[in-house]
Amino acid sequence: MKIKTKSKKVNRAWLNDHVNDPYVKLAQKEGYRARAAFKLKEIDETLGLVKPGQLVVDLGSAPGAWSQYLRRKLSPRGAAAGELNGTILALDILPMDPVEGVQFLQGDFRQPELLARLEALLAGRQADVVVSDMAPNLSGVASADAARVAELVELALDFSLKHMKPQGALVVKLFHGGGYSQLVKHFKETFKVVKPIKPKASRAKSSETFLVGIGLQAQK
Repeated sequence: MKIKTKSKKVNRAWLNDHVNDPYVKLAQKEGYRARAAFKLKEIDETLGLVKPGQLVVDLGSAPGAWSQYLRRKLSPRGAAAGELNGTILALDILPMDPVEGVQFLQGDFRQPELLARLEALLAGRQADVVVSDMAPNLSGVASADAARVAELVELALDFSLKHMKPQGALVVKLFHGGGYSQLVKHFKETFKVVKPIKPKASRAKSSETFLVGIGLQAQK
């Protein structure tokens, strides 16, 4: 009974924080599906990653807030609908409601079949920017969770090495803890510029952070 009561208290506290979160309110006001849109917005505005005419790939895109932000950024008027100056390809293992102008694939990024479908949409083109909000379901077992996070980051890295322009940029989500320093080291070995960013929209209590790699180093 105590465990249930504690769980209810935790859920109530989370719900209270969520309802009163200024970024949740701002997302509702601006028509974004999740507060996560403002994480990518801050990263992009800080580093100037997304520009008109680009091809952007959104990995782990559901529920679609990052795709919504990208769609507006690539619109000549910053609109959620209408003209689009660029290409956005999105994929996730979960379903995602359509975002106008975004080509979405549902499936497991680790499966060759889905990668083949994504490569068909790329049609030989290379991405200017790859963004990944992919995250595993965390179990609470530190070593296992670190391994799951690392696997998804490595998948995004591998995809970028094969399908991104040499001067392109990769944004990934990761968590402070086991394996973090190794992932940063790998990024520094892969990219010319590496920037860790903790956006203001990322909750202070969360160990979530983002790592940005810009410009691929010549691979040995």
